[in-house]
Formats: sequence, C-alpha cells, structure tokens
Amino acid sequence: MTRIIWDAIKEKLILPFLDIEMHTYDLGIESRDKTNDQITVDCAKAIEKYNVGIKCATITPDEKRVEEFGLKEMWKSPNGTIRNILGGTVFREAIICSNIPRLVSGWKKPIVIGRHAHADQYKATDFLVPGAGQLVIKFKSENGDTIERVVHNFKGPGIAMGMYNTDESIVAFAHSSFKDIFQEIYDRDYKKEFESKNIWYEHRLIDDMVAYAMKSEGGFVWGYGSLGLMTSVLLCPDGRTVEAEAAHGTVTRHFRMYQQGKETSTNPIASIFAWTKGLSHRAKLDNNEELKRFCEILENVCVQTIESGSMTKDLAICIKGMADVERSDYMETFEFIDKLAENLKKSLKD
Repeated sequence: MTRIIWDAIKEKLILPFLDIEMHTYDLGIESRDKTNDQITVDCAKAIEKYNVGIKCATITPDEKRVEEFGLKEMWKSPNGTIRNILGGTVFREAIICSNIPRLVSGWKKPIVIGRHAHADQYKATDFLVPGAGQLVIKFKSENGDTIERVVHNFKGPGIAMGMYNTDESIVAFAHSSFKDIFQEIYDRDYKKEFESKNIWYEHRLIDDMVAYAMKSEGGFVWGYGSLGLMTSVLLCPDGRTVEAEAAHGTVTRHFRMYQQGKETSTNPIASIFAWTKGLSHRAKLDNNEELKRFCEILENVCVQTIESGSMTKDLAICIKGMADVERSDYMETFEFIDKLAENLKKSLKD
C-alpha cells in the first residue's frame, strides 16, 4: 500500500511545488528479483554519489512471499543492504501532535532513537538446526590461528544465527551519533562543542536508560546497537550523506483491501516526512533556503491538519479507542492526502 501512497504524495505534495531532478530506482520485489538485487546496490551507490536518498517502504520476503512472487531466492532486507553499504546510524524520532495521546503522559518532547545501521542482524547468517548436535562458532585468522567456541548442545531441532560487526563500523557509528570507543571519541572530538551548546553525552546501562526515559519528559537522543508517526533517517559518518525513509512496513493488509476496491485509511505521514527530511538535507547541502522553507511548511501542515481533527483511522483510534471510533472520526487514505494538499496550498500562499 505504501507504494500507492508514495506515488500520491509525489504527485500531490511534491512535484506541483518543486522543480527537482530525481534519479529513481525501482526497489519493488519483482525488480530486485529480476536484477538479482543489483538494483539495491546501485541505489546505495547513487545515494553515496548524490548524498541524499528518499526511500519508500519495501518488502523483505519470507517463505510466503517467495512463493507468491516466484522469487529466485529469499532476498535480504533492502534496508539492510543499503545501510551496510552506507554505514552510519539510523535516527528515529516521533512526530508529536498535541491531540494524539502519548504512551507515557509525561513525554512532551520527542525521544530520538539512534541505532547502529551496519551488519548485526542485517548481515547475519542463520539456518534451521535439523536435530540433536553441537553448534560451534569458529574464527580463522589470515595467519592460520583459530578461535573456536561451543555455542550450544542441541537435544533436538532448533535455530541458529551468527552475527558480527567491525571496529571500523562501530567507530563510524560513534562519529555519526557517539563505554569504550564512544567515550574516547566523544572526549576527543565532540565534548567541547557539546558543552558550548549545553548538551552532553553519557553512557548508561539499558535498564537505567529505560527508567530514565519513563520518568523524563523527553528531549534527548537515545543511541543503541540493535533495534505511523515517526521519522527515520540514516546519517552516514561523513555527515553529508543521508537516507530518509518511513519507519514502517508496506501495509500489505490495506493493499489487499485496496485491490478489492474497499476503502482504506492508511496513514501517509511517515512517508511524507521521509520526503521532507531528505529534501531538508538537500536544502542544507545546497544552501537552498526556499527548499528548506517548503519542507518546514509541509511538516507543519501535516501536524496542524491532524491537530485540527482531520486524520486517518489509526490516529482516531489513539484518541477515542478502537471500540468508540466512528466513520465520521477519520478520513479515507486519499481524502486525507487531498486535505493535506489543500492546506499546503493555503500555507504556501500566506
């Protein structure tokens, strides 16, 4: 469904107002299968070249999708492929609207999550363990030395997964976001500038951080190593390269309804913010104040439209609860996008 919404956003909220050159890569599952996933690699290289990528949500196939689309193999996550090429940190931030209740009522400011984007589960090797036996992990150095560890003695079938990361990538994560490598880089490269802006970095254990988050009012960046109304931006270590995307999936259930001609009420806000975050970075690189202003206006229009009472069903449920939502409380997918376009035109005239 997100692909349908993506086209509607582009045609109604972006292209009527901006004259921009776009290099487009089809990351649909059929295209990735046809090119043996080379198109995903080409896309990542293009982001490296042009410094800005804006990505629609994509399918990461499971067994059912392999069968449904007749795929050559179960291709890995395109997000993982792109992130492994670019490196850096994925920053995710809530889009706050005053009328949408927060999970924790004390949260008044966004809590930004920074996640290491390289390797780990995205480059993991996994397989089904067929029966009883011993799982061993082994490292063999270039000079022939080996390190070998027993992971588990299976008494029956199970699963196994091996993950890795590199010092080089972890250092890049530290530079693009910040015990060990992080503190050293912070003290050496960032501490003075941070203190001049009255902000700081500190390492906390996960339990301590969760407790702090629950009692705070927000307003901090939370960095961690492993894993709507949310932005998702990959910031690369060079500080110049950014990939913006929606933080959710492809909303397959809504697409099935759309195929049947049924009404959908799919939230496009995260996809719209993928455009604004990517274009905002383009504006920063090009020193384009007009483009920067457009992005700010479009983001404000999204929030103000929701706060005025026009929204999709998921947000209406947040306000009233599933049992109490009526059809008059929310808008259909494209009706909502049209409302945003109408409000955007008005705001740009002011």
